[in-house]
Amino acid sequence: MNTNTRATTRTWNAFTTYRECGVVTGIATHTVTVTRSAQGFTAEVDGLPVHVLHADRILRAADRLEVTHEVLEAASIGKAVACALHRELGALGYKAHYALATEALGIQISSLAALTPDDAAIVRSYAYGQLGLAA
Repeated sequence: MNTNTRATTRTWNAFTTYRECGVVTGIATHTVTVTRSAQGFTAEVDGLPVHVLHADRILRAADRLEVTHEVLEAASIGKAVACALHRELGALGYKAHYALATEALGIQISSLAALTPDDAAIVRSYAYGQLGLAA
């Protein structure tokens, strides 16, 4: 799994070895899950909710980390596809493209390039539907 990709949720197994005077005195394994949402970050350790800083300390102290699960953020359509969508909306007669996208999706849109492919399809379908046309 690619840990450089933005994820909405990522789960690790964190392995930590404890030593005293060079002798292994214990080994701990924790399952740490961190989730990102519009409200901020939340964390769980071994299935129990914890403060994000506690989860961070466990991850930083680990000798070895294994990513076991992740939910990746949907990719955006990017500038080239957004430009084509702007042209298409303009050709349909729409002048306020961001307002149209905001109305179609029910959330504030300030960039068509940041839309996911599914969101862009909804905006396109909505735009055509408002004119009684099929997308």
